[in-house]
Amino acid sequence: MNDASSTPARAPREAGRRSRRLIPLLLAATLGAGAAVAEDLPPETLTVAPLPPADENRLYISDVAFRHMVDGRLHVVDGRKMKYLGLLPTGFGGQSVLSPDKRSIYVVSTYYPRLTRGERTDVVSIYDADTLAYRSEIVIPPRHAQSLNYRGIIAVSADGRFLYVQNATPATSVSIVDLQAGKFVAETQTPGCWGIFATAASSQRFRTLCSDGGMLTVSHDGQGQPTGQKRSARMFDPDADPVFLHSERIGDTLYFVSFNGNVYTADLSGEAPAFGKPWPIVSAADAKAGWKPGGYQLFTLHAATQRLYVGMHPRSREGSHKTPAAEIWTIDLAQHKRVARAPGQNALAVTITQGSQPVIYALDAAKAGVVALDPARNLKQVARMDSVSENSVQLEAHQ
Repeated sequence: MNDASSTPARAPREAGRRSRRLIPLLLAATLGAGAAVAEDLPPETLTVAPLPPADENRLYISDVAFRHMVDGRLHVVDGRKMKYLGLLPTGFGGQSVLSPDKRSIYVVSTYYPRLTRGERTDVVSIYDADTLAYRSEIVIPPRHAQSLNYRGIIAVSADGRFLYVQNATPATSVSIVDLQAGKFVAETQTPGCWGIFATAASSQRFRTLCSDGGMLTVSHDGQGQPTGQKRSARMFDPDADPVFLHSERIGDTLYFVSFNGNVYTADLSGEAPAFGKPWPIVSAADAKAGWKPGGYQLFTLHAATQRLYVGMHPRSREGSHKTPAAEIWTIDLAQHKRVARAPGQNALAVTITQGSQPVIYALDAAKAGVVALDPARNLKQVARMDSVSENSVQLEAHQ
């Protein structure tokens, strides 16, 4: 019985040994064939092409990149052709702004030597807007606000001399950077206030929006050193009708939209801001259906036609103010009334070119894409490109 039982056991062991001897031979043959194929392929040639001249249809799409926040990006897209042009690295919590002469892009970023730990360094990186090439950097105090991308977290003075950077530690302050001298020059405390609004009326002052509903005016001298502050009367009631931080402007007049759908204006041409009387974009019937503004960069304005375009959503509730647009409403600023409504494209952010044939660009939250809409045809979609970014809530045109 022992002899009979041992005979079949040897056969599988011998077969296993033969299989193991064959595996290296088969692997070698496969790799050899792969190498032969690889030798037949021509080497890939990498090229760098110059960018086409920028116009108002070039878009800058900020991407906070939630899954890898130390590696944010600024995507550059040709909105007319819906063609991806390139990107700029924005590090952790990066914010970007175009210079008044449109020749430079300023990016404020945070970096850590071990990506997520180590000594923090905040810098202003300066890029050439024509080529996207890196030029230089300015080290600033490591206090710049780690926030989502909003217009007003950084701003440039009208003459292009100074860059203002919103800080949060969490105490609020603003860093003043002399771009001409290439250095940080001062920090001014702005307790209870947020956002930076610089206008053409003066390159030696800016405003910030405060939690009591008013504005704080901060003045500085020609070297960027603070010379004084003054608080204004209340523009809005922060408890009954808070406003979104995002603003649009015609000249030195800023336009804000409130959570409840009221339009507020602030004329910043003088030494103290002058506030207009607020007016609603939501009728009684609309309010009954729960229509309210929603999004991040939720409205845009075309100055020449006096048209305001606002992302709206129905069945609103407490906390729904960041909801993507179900509709985009067109508001006549002169008549204070809605003149059109169109599908909202799931927009979290919108911007419009200011030329004679304006185009609205919207960030589609559902498809992570950018959509081009024609205001002359009731916001008909004329082009789109999906999967442009990962997590974007801000886009700006080159204008």
